[in-house]
Amino acid sequence: MDLPEILKSSADELDVLDSEFQRLDYANRAYFKSLNEMLKNQNDCFKEIKHQKYRLSQINDQLKRYKSYANDNEKLSKIFNRIEQKSNQVKEIEDTLPKSNGFYLNLVLGSINVNLLDRRQQFDYKEQYERFKLSVTSVLLITSFINIFAEFRALDSILHFMLVWYHCTLTIRESILVVNGSRIKGWWRVIHFLTSITTGVLVVWPDGYSYKKFRLQFLTYICYTSFLQFLQYYYQYGCLYRLRALGERYSMDITIQGFHSWMWKGLSFLLPFLFIGYCLQFYIFYTLYHMFMYDPESIEWQVPVVCFMYLVISLGNLATTGLVVYQKIKNKNLITPIKQITRKISRAVLTKEQ
Repeated sequence: MDLPEILKSSADELDVLDSEFQRLDYANRAYFKSLNEMLKNQNDCFKEIKHQKYRLSQINDQLKRYKSYANDNEKLSKIFNRIEQKSNQVKEIEDTLPKSNGFYLNLVLGSINVNLLDRRQQFDYKEQYERFKLSVTSVLLITSFINIFAEFRALDSILHFMLVWYHCTLTIRESILVVNGSRIKGWWRVIHFLTSITTGVLVVWPDGYSYKKFRLQFLTYICYTSFLQFLQYYYQYGCLYRLRALGERYSMDITIQGFHSWMWKGLSFLLPFLFIGYCLQFYIFYTLYHMFMYDPESIEWQVPVVCFMYLVISLGNLATTGLVVYQKIKNKNLITPIKQITRKISRAVLTKEQ
């Protein structure tokens, strides 16, 4: 093929591309039109949600003021139930809309938009998060187990850096999941921030007397908690899958380190393992406190700092899990029979003493 033919062929191909480009241009214009419409509808939804919340709050406050004067309690109760039902409906719609990044994500990532608009993308990101936790937890379990028998500071430093990276990454990923609809609440988010600080302090703990004295206990604890997280993931993931299929759990719910109310049915056997882990955390606090107060060679500042952090972590875990268990037992009306049995035993003891 000579040069004139090549030039003519190329020109013809460009003519074809010009006609095809019209389709691309049309699709691009349609995309921007749909995007603008979506943003407008999104803003309309936010305005209507704000209006609904304001009006529901007004009605609720008005009813509460006149509750003591109301004669028809049954009718009043029905209206309160309607308000609660309407509030839940508004909350469900609100959960489908993008949320603000919050202080932490703005601090770490800036004002970048982390909202995933597609439900499939949100679910895929959640699954990636679960796989990430499982993979890193497995590595931490193996590394901590090896470090128990191989006493090398370099291996300890690798483990410490892995722990810092893991928990910092979890805080970022969980914050993104919250923006996209996951219901990670309260203490189970705070604990990753506390653990990130604690592991950061461990990285700079010098290889001295106090570290060597504390080392084996800490590695044993990491090995146990890694195994416990692996166990929790295995059983929680299966339980969540079953509950989502029954429509009893939200699609963006994730596995957590502690114990949640939905785990009561089928996963209560994990509670003894969890409380053993919390006791190990408290024992770390006790050991470091004893070293700081009574061991003159434990002079590093890391000793009291890690001691305080594990006190907060252990008490927070015990209080949060204990509260969930108490509420579940209370809801099942088991507290009253237990109190009655306790009173009968006390009376029997007093009678014998008399």
